Amino acid sequence: MPTTDLQLEGNLRDPRHWPFLGSVVDYFCEQSDSAPPPVPRNFGLPFPIGSKRRSKPGPFGAFLGAAYDPIWSEFRSPGTREVLRDSGAPDVPTRVIADPYLGILPTDRFESTAADDRVPRDQLQGRLSLLDQLERLRPELIAEKPFQRHRAVARSLLTSRRLHDALDVQREPPKQRERYGMTLFGQSCLAARRLLEAGGKFVTVCWDEYGLVNTGWDTHIHMRSRLKDELGPGLDNAFASLLEDLDARGLLDDTAVVVLSEHGRTPKIQQVSEGGRDHWSRAYSALFAGGGFARGRVVGRTDHIAGDVADIPFSPKDIIATVLHLLGIDPQREIHDQFGRPFAVGGEGRVRGELLI
Repeated sequence: MPTTDLQLEGNLRDPRHWPFLGSVVDYFCEQSDSAPPPVPRNFGLPFPIGSKRRSKPGPFGAFLGAAYDPIWSEFRSPGTREVLRDSGAPDVPTRVIADPYLGILPTDRFESTAADDRVPRDQLQGRLSLLDQLERLRPELIAEKPFQRHRAVARSLLTSRRLHDALDVQREPPKQRERYGMTLFGQSCLAARRLLEAGGKFVTVCWDEYGLVNTGWDTHIHMRSRLKDELGPGLDNAFASLLEDLDARGLLDDTAVVVLSEHGRTPKIQQVSEGGRDHWSRAYSALFAGGGFARGRVVGRTDHIAGDVADIPFSPKDIIATVLHLLGIDPQREIHDQFGRPFAVGGEGRVRGELLI
């Protein structure tokens, strides 16, 4: 059985990492259409994962190359609610944090790499035209393919306002925004729907740690109040509203929605302030909707303490293979690492019909 060592887990750019699912989608879409789209095919919200606490591996192009990393929005506004965060770690002091996952202002905005309004469009076009002329005269100035791809994507974002407009959730009716919840996660889900309508292919919304270790869904401590007052309501409002919104717009049948984490939590509550659960990989849940997934179906069963799988075991690799299948990508299709070695894009995973219509 393959193992993961700590050096691999802690190194963002370890060449052994497997490409993020959105990076795989971007890679194969580019095979049929190399022109950079006005809305990135692989986009993440609300900010680069790990950027508000510590960087971590996960959503990267890995051995496909950094050119296939997700394009991320940025969100710089503080939250409207200040809370005293206690990580439970003896060497980490408590801090008062204005956490935007608890609430934001209606005027707070997601940032994109759209054109700077201070630079007139004709001036920008003039600069790009000059660059094109220089490269025709001096073709040796053209860099290798990964750099070309980065620049082509940047150029597309600078010359098209579609991404900027899609992230502008202020264009939505106030009642619609309130349905999702005036929180960072809620408004990120609303922005995700707008990105899909604008032509996006794969959109990721992360509920990340913010400001301190053991925050977000890492509920090692203060679990009860966080689940009741923060995590549960925030997820319920946003997820339910996203599904209803997609369905009302005729988009749900063509949009696969997946909610999952990297692992579960221990079946027994730890004896810490307000209870807590540590990391647990042997059994945990995920939610699937739209895009070919069956509705109203519960698959699998755990034992009486939710500690181990009792019926219909799934591998995380099975989830990847099943999502690829729904996205029209054969899980057995080959990709190649930096040494040219072929791998099935779905790895050892298999498509699980139990999840499908």
